[in-house]
Amino acid sequence: MTTCRSHLKRSALVILMINSFCASSQIAHEFTYVVGCFGNGSTEVQLEFDSEEVFYVDFERKEVEYTGPDFFEGDLREIFRNMNIYRNAGRNKNACSAILAYCTTEEKHPQEERDPPESIIYTAEEIEPGVKNSLICFVNHFYPPFIKFSWTKNGHPVSEGVLTSRYYPNNDQTFHQFSTLTFIPSETDIYSCTVEHVALPRPKTRIWEPDFSHQSIEHDVFLAVALSLGMLAFAAGIFLIFKARRMNSFPGS
Repeated sequence: MTTCRSHLKRSALVILMINSFCASSQIAHEFTYVVGCFGNGSTEVQLEFDSEEVFYVDFERKEVEYTGPDFFEGDLREIFRNMNIYRNAGRNKNACSAILAYCTTEEKHPQEERDPPESIIYTAEEIEPGVKNSLICFVNHFYPPFIKFSWTKNGHPVSEGVLTSRYYPNNDQTFHQFSTLTFIPSETDIYSCTVEHVALPRPKTRIWEPDFSHQSIEHDVFLAVALSLGMLAFAAGIFLIFKARRMNSFPGS
């Protein structure tokens, strides 16, 4: 499938997609080969298996990066070794650029469509004071696929422990991306993730503050239950002692 988006004001993008289906043990799987080229001259080529990335081509470094998925058995480099992945990607890049140039000419350079990103920030695991965790800043449904992340801790910029993924295509031809920050939760620290994108009138910032209140509530409930059980045991002991004394006071009993 070839998609020329210029008629939808998305003149900077052409996506070529080749889908292949296979079936094993009555379970259908889908391979998708994606070529995307942009008005700024960059090109993305990648292979997906059931919507999970298998590899992408890095034209700047002139190599193929194999990314998974983890359940593939064997070395992916060996599996694709004789398939001329990089050479074929170069040919597809040239074809995509030619189609993009044609679409742009046909549409007389329409204004590029822009989709502002949606963003959320959350932790990878349930937080515990002093236990290492990760903050995840997830950005979705943005176009074009160029976005900038920045992190702060208590208002100060943070770069150590930050890892940002590549951007990945959605089915609606927008993109999504992650940035993660490794940190140790503390009651006094406040973190923020800011994203910048051409479709945003100003940078968008999400704030994360630790909340350990649920843990104190659980602790209070535990204490209340423990005290209740203790009181029941105490009352039961008093009752048994009182009963034993009454029985002893009657000789015939």
